[in-house]
Amino acid sequence: MGMTISEKILAKAAGKDKVEPGEYIIGKIDLAMFHDLTGPLTLNVLKEVGYDKPWDPNKIVIIFDHQVPANSITTAELHKILRAYAKKYKIKLHDVGNQGICHQVLAEEYVKPGMLVVGADSHTCTLGALGAFATGIGSTEMAAVVLTGELWFRVPESIKFELKGNLRNGVSAKDIILYIIGKMGVDGALYCAAEFTGDVSKLSIDSRLTICNMAIEMGAKTGIINPDEKTFEYTNVPSSYGNIRSDNDAEYIDEIEVYLDELLPQVALPHSVDNVKPVSEVEGIEVDQVFIGSCTNGRLEDLEAVAKILKGRKVKTRTIIIPASPKVYLEAEKRGYIRIFLEAGAVVCNPNCGPCLGGHMGILADDEVCVSTSNRNFIGRMGSPKAKIYLVSPQTAAVTAIEGKLTDPLKYVGV
Repeated sequence: MGMTISEKILAKAAGKDKVEPGEYIIGKIDLAMFHDLTGPLTLNVLKEVGYDKPWDPNKIVIIFDHQVPANSITTAELHKILRAYAKKYKIKLHDVGNQGICHQVLAEEYVKPGMLVVGADSHTCTLGALGAFATGIGSTEMAAVVLTGELWFRVPESIKFELKGNLRNGVSAKDIILYIIGKMGVDGALYCAAEFTGDVSKLSIDSRLTICNMAIEMGAKTGIINPDEKTFEYTNVPSSYGNIRSDNDAEYIDEIEVYLDELLPQVALPHSVDNVKPVSEVEGIEVDQVFIGSCTNGRLEDLEAVAKILKGRKVKTRTIIIPASPKVYLEAEKRGYIRIFLEAGAVVCNPNCGPCLGGHMGILADDEVCVSTSNRNFIGRMGSPKAKIYLVSPQTAAVTAIEGKLTDPLKYVGV
């Protein structure tokens, strides 16, 4: 019996020829990341241990993205601590001016197919879009990784999601993953590797990153896609780069078909990511804020879709747009998207997570309604526990900003 791509990567990391679901292994880590929220917690653990020298500074990346530039004295002090640690051991640091949302920066600069990647952030599973096994871990586990370069794993079962067909105009990767989560439930793929196959090959890398980003929202250990020519080009590695694909006779605990041609724009209603319905069934809800960005939808493809809709129009509600990285920001500026956003009446912020976690740059007040392209709509996620968050695609967010109420984007972009 063959192996899935997840099993192959974990076997390689464990120095084994083969591993099976349910097996426990010790894997050697290829890349570890922590950011300005989780990093200080990791350093606290190292302080308690009494030893903080990393196993390999070249395989660790520290990225400021959650509250950057610093939004309080406390945050500033934590940033100061992380800067000192990075300087002490010559660890790569993405500080103010070179900061960006961690998963986007890792995708652009660090992750290659076949790598075993851990990050002290639950949405590290985003990087599975590049054919890596990437997963989020806790700050205590990260301390162990920093010291040893290893971590134990239970080899996950895999679920195959076979995408079939083509998306209609106005429907995007965000709608695909919201639809899947709505069907699976928040624990429908618990500790599984969610492997996306089939016509996922037609989708861009940006779209694939969006899909894998939200695998954690159905409980998955990771989301992952077999690498192809698009992957190799994006990561700048040759197509002969290892046998990093699931075998034809690999075993899955479930195989689910998703028909893209039939998919409509989706929305996750408060206060759960699996509370999903077509936008057309619930549109008309008055909105106080629209947020377009985050590690789910702050990429160039997302900003392009928004720019096409906002061009020559004005927003009716406060609209915050945040590119995911300096690279994305610069290209969006070059293409004229930033001017379109500003002329439409939106606010464009520096690359960071900002309002997604209720950090800053758009915290919600009591009873406010936000339509967001982020990945979580839990109570209190973006500020007040009395606020409501609706998760949508960039297209839905853009037309909602124009109308001032939740709106089906198919009315603007056509079927």
